[in-house]
Amino acid sequence: MTWLRKAKEGLKAQQRRRELPDGLWVKCEDCGEILYHKELERNLWTCGKCDYHFRISARNYVKILLDEGSFVERFSEIVSTDPLRFKDAKRYVDRLKKAREETGLTEAVLCGEGAIEGAPCVVAFMDFAFLGGSLASAAGERIARSILLAIESRRPLLILSQSGGARMFEGILSLMQMAKTNALLARLSDARVPYVSILTHPTTGGVTASYASVGDVILAEPKALIGFAGPRVIKQTINQELPEGFQRSEFLLQKGMIDQIVHRQEMRKVLAWVLGYFRATSALPQKPRRRAGESLERFRAASVAAAEPMGHAPTEPSPAPAEPSPAPVVSPPAHETTVQE
Repeated sequence: MTWLRKAKEGLKAQQRRRELPDGLWVKCEDCGEILYHKELERNLWTCGKCDYHFRISARNYVKILLDEGSFVERFSEIVSTDPLRFKDAKRYVDRLKKAREETGLTEAVLCGEGAIEGAPCVVAFMDFAFLGGSLASAAGERIARSILLAIESRRPLLILSQSGGARMFEGILSLMQMAKTNALLARLSDARVPYVSILTHPTTGGVTASYASVGDVILAEPKALIGFAGPRVIKQTINQELPEGFQRSEFLLQKGMIDQIVHRQEMRKVLAWVLGYFRATSALPQKPRRRAGESLERFRAASVAAAEPMGHAPTEPSPAPAEPSPAPVVSPPAHETTVQE
């Protein structure tokens, strides 16, 4: 009976299932290549086949871009609250709590001081994993204080953006951060402190419309989505087909919106060169610039103050020397004659 039952049911090959630990292999979101996790990490989270740049956390960018052990976190005590007591499917305070537990961050931007190949700088790295890297009142305040720190210490400012835009859980309070950060960046420019903006995938919404687009140097990772509204929304609004590669970093480079596309493996080297360039040019004599709408008297007073050595009170400009009175014309005596040879 046993043999007949086996003949009826057929022979079934025994399959061995190998238990593989979770996260050992990662599928590329662009080309579909299966990548070994450790090899992907060695390549700084970029696909070895198609060069797709995976989205990584702010702390990973700290490890990749800054000198080891140089980063000192600042302004971590500034955190978001719930001023509007917002609630949709979930309460805003519950969303904040979950984001802090999952990311280990207290806000969507990680700020601090560090160095790149020995060149000191002030950095603000956004993290998309924290509520889509949204710009809220606390995130805007952290960036604002980072700008003030760069002005005070006269160290270059680096802001790395990866964001879905303003955090609408805080309404107009989040939108006000766009104006606040840009106003302080104008002061940073007046103080002649360099600002480098790094755009990663994605950089959209109010972040693109504010501080991400006004850097002295604007760098971007390859194939990063950069824009205000998403391409699907734009297509539905204008009822037209969009150009190929629309709102990608390569498209923006052609249109002059960014200065250079830099591979993640080369980003640290390029930043070190840029900071070195700014440091060398700061030693050169600078010609004063007159701002739009600034009166001539105020411009001259600011130019005199800027010419004074740092740490010394400006001195009053010395009055111009009085022009000497013209010498009286004395006519020769009548008996003298002029001899011409």
